[in-house]
Amino acid sequence: MNDSPASGMKAKHNKATAIIAGMSLEEKAAFCSGKNFWHLEACERLGLASIMVTDGPHGLRKQVRDPDHVGLHASLPATCFPTASALASSWDTDLLHAIGVALGEQCRAENVAVLLGPAMNIKRHPLCGRNFEYFSEDPLLTGEMATAMIQGIQSQGVGASIKHYAVNNQEFGRMWVDVIVDERTLREVYLRGFEIAVKRAQPWTVMCAYNRINGTYCSEHNWLLNQVLRDEWGFEGLVVTDWGATNDRVLGLSAGLDLEMPGSGGINDERVAAAVRSGELPTAQLDRAVARTVSLSLLGAELAERPIILDQTAHHSLAKNAAAQCAVLLKNAAQVLPLKPTTQIAVIGAFAKKPRYQGSGSSQVRPTQLDCAFDAITKLLGEAPPLAYAPGYDPIHSNTDSALIEQAVVVARAAEVALVFAGLPDIYESEGFDRPNMRLPEQHDRLIRAVSTVNPNTVVVLANGAPVEMPWVDAPRAILEGYLGGQAGGSALADLLFGITNPSGKLAETFPLHQSDVAADQWFPGSGRQVPYREGLYVGYRYFDSAGGSVLFPFGHGLSYTEFEYAALALERGAKTQDNQWIVRLDLTNIGNVAGAEIVQVYVHDLESSIYRPDQELRAFAKVFLAPGETRNLRLTLDDTAFAAYDTATNGWVVETGGFEIRVGASSRDIRLCKTLVLSSAQQIRDAKRSGSGPEIRSTGLTVPDATFAAMLGRPVPPPESPRPYHLNSSISEIAETWLGTKVRAHVVAQFQKQMGGDTSDQTMEKMFVEMANSMPLRSLALFGGGRLSLKSLHVLVALLNKQFMYSLRLMMGGADHK
Repeated sequence: MNDSPASGMKAKHNKATAIIAGMSLEEKAAFCSGKNFWHLEACERLGLASIMVTDGPHGLRKQVRDPDHVGLHASLPATCFPTASALASSWDTDLLHAIGVALGEQCRAENVAVLLGPAMNIKRHPLCGRNFEYFSEDPLLTGEMATAMIQGIQSQGVGASIKHYAVNNQEFGRMWVDVIVDERTLREVYLRGFEIAVKRAQPWTVMCAYNRINGTYCSEHNWLLNQVLRDEWGFEGLVVTDWGATNDRVLGLSAGLDLEMPGSGGINDERVAAAVRSGELPTAQLDRAVARTVSLSLLGAELAERPIILDQTAHHSLAKNAAAQCAVLLKNAAQVLPLKPTTQIAVIGAFAKKPRYQGSGSSQVRPTQLDCAFDAITKLLGEAPPLAYAPGYDPIHSNTDSALIEQAVVVARAAEVALVFAGLPDIYESEGFDRPNMRLPEQHDRLIRAVSTVNPNTVVVLANGAPVEMPWVDAPRAILEGYLGGQAGGSALADLLFGITNPSGKLAETFPLHQSDVAADQWFPGSGRQVPYREGLYVGYRYFDSAGGSVLFPFGHGLSYTEFEYAALALERGAKTQDNQWIVRLDLTNIGNVAGAEIVQVYVHDLESSIYRPDQELRAFAKVFLAPGETRNLRLTLDDTAFAAYDTATNGWVVETGGFEIRVGASSRDIRLCKTLVLSSAQQIRDAKRSGSGPEIRSTGLTVPDATFAAMLGRPVPPPESPRPYHLNSSISEIAETWLGTKVRAHVVAQFQKQMGGDTSDQTMEKMFVEMANSMPLRSLALFGGGRLSLKSLHVLVALLNKQFMYSLRLMMGGADHK
């Protein structure tokens, strides 16, 4: 692993320290939270200007209205690149770096100091509503993709903010749910990608998640923010909350939380100042946080010295190239693809004309232009007869409609090839709520079956942010997974279908046959205000490859219009012999007739482990472009991290003595070459019983009784939390079980939508607002209210909800402690 680069923040530390020496206590407290929704605090007296941060991660979402307005449609036009679920399928770090540079350039042009991204959470379950924003189920791939993007963004003098740290893997209850997870799983799966990105790219900021981890909110988790992030990984930057993630602001400062966003209207500033005066919060801890915030402000102020004129045309071309590199050819029977320009084609599916190109929520970008596949195909065909077209479904709801299917069948029957554009409408996956199931809308499934029945040369082109079930998988000749390809996805898909571009994407996540096959399914999204991660390390392919069952499409799978031959695998000791460094060498040859790219994947299997481990884990990869007949000798490096497991007894990484099989393949289920090496100078896990306790794989799935989970945790399994009595972290939906709570919920939902600038004609947005409001804890009403609602008022409300009428009266009269 590379030495840690300078973050830029560290260089500003001395100047920041000198500045805060001249601040009053009140000014310091103010710098611990935002000035408003998107801006940091300013201090003209000391020459500190207010800098702006704004949403990413696949495009710039800069508001054009008042800074406290967060309407999701009122943003400036910016290039909308493919979402992270697509970008990870490129397995191309050079591409991610280039996109990062473009994002940094767009931020520079709009004087945005920090882009809130990339999002790095592991895809624990396909139903997570925000999976389109996340890279992969694998931490190495996640870390490498994020590192490249961060380095690209920050090369432009703009900061990145990796998020959501940590284990934020669902939308249900995300602002209060308690994730019960063992440390080994945390270290090896959920923190590993963050560790790679922090050590190699030093992002300016890390955004802490809303949720709790083993009982403690991420915003006040000393182990997470100080011990691991700063002391172990050497993070030099600033920790900022996700918007509204603050629980106890004073405790958060002690635990390493520097900046609260958005501003709380002075509520928490007063609490911080009071804590310093009382001695509860040491001045040194406050100064530490303020120095980091001021350092960020100083870095952001340098943007004015880096003006740029954007080349929007070049950025659109980059977005098209990215979409083409990200698409995954899942199936291509009888080589029906690529299509010939002379082929009589029927285009079916509303997404061909009204593309689904990004996810819903805070990451929505207003594109500078938008390509649709139908127009792009028409342009490619030139003087050919007009394309036959049938919508097949309503693109908003996709309710069942037999008439639309019958129309599509007529069009498909008359064509040589039927292109069916299908997928998930916006209302099916979004920030704010999880998907109810893994299925496509019934109308899409029926459409694909009906068209495939009358036209054997059916090609399905998918638009979705996460895996879907395909009960019709055997019916069409070809399936092209386009994911959410950004503003140029339509033209990129046209090039792929006609062979102008050779598909080279590979899945960064497993496509299960059924939702019930997912290891975490029986515990997702949790109950009793908790979500137990009982599946441990068995996430994605780590489970499927260990269990050996069938999958729809495996991790790392993707076809090409050419073929590649793997040969001459050799293992050589690297230069760092003391660190178990090995060089994996092999020859890769393009044995087909067209140029193309292959993604070579290296997996490691521990032959003699004393603890439970997945059957194999991705430890290196390379994307290689080859001309027809070209051979390349590849060298991929494995170091200690490729063989290590986390030992909970010694709180460190250990490489065990014994044999390891090095597997090189085109996917996790397509291993082409294998060799075994023996590490003879390594260690043993000290407490194999504790570190090795894990789920038992049976034919019916995973079995994890309480005793096993307790052994994994190293403590008894915590009992479920009762939703009553109500408290400040009770959610709006929980209090709605009472008469008063229903009234509060109705008011909150209406006000939340009004404040967020929602468009009630957009039903996806309306659903998202309602779900987000329902999931909000009561404390957020004061913090998001910008000081208009006091914490005292919330304590009164809680007392009333709990039918503590006399206590509520004393609170209102000022005669009770409500701290």
